[in-house]
Amino acid sequence: MLDFLNPLLGRHPERIKANVEIYTWQTCPYCIRAKMLLWWKGVRFTEYKIDGDEAARANMAERANGRRSVPQIFINNQHIGGCDDLYELDTKGQLDPLLIQVTGDS
Repeated sequence: MLDFLNPLLGRHPERIKANVEIYTWQTCPYCIRAKMLLWWKGVRFTEYKIDGDEAARANMAERANGRRSVPQIFINNQHIGGCDDLYELDTKGQLDPLLIQVTGDS
């Protein structure tokens, strides 16, 4: 979809090798904002929509060191945090290096 725009926009999705997972609620504005940043960077991610699913939320909280708010984001199985944490990593220039790392699971 509009991949020809990637070079013009400074996006390089071909460089992204990380396994990115995000736990979301469908109407959560922070979830939408986090997904927009990932989309903008050309990241293909696995989304777990956990709306009303307490078992899935408990699983997310276990992975996220007890955090139960959404979104919760993982890059190469490393807990990144929520939306604000994701944007902070990007602002500090620390997100792109995480995204180009190859996961150890493959």
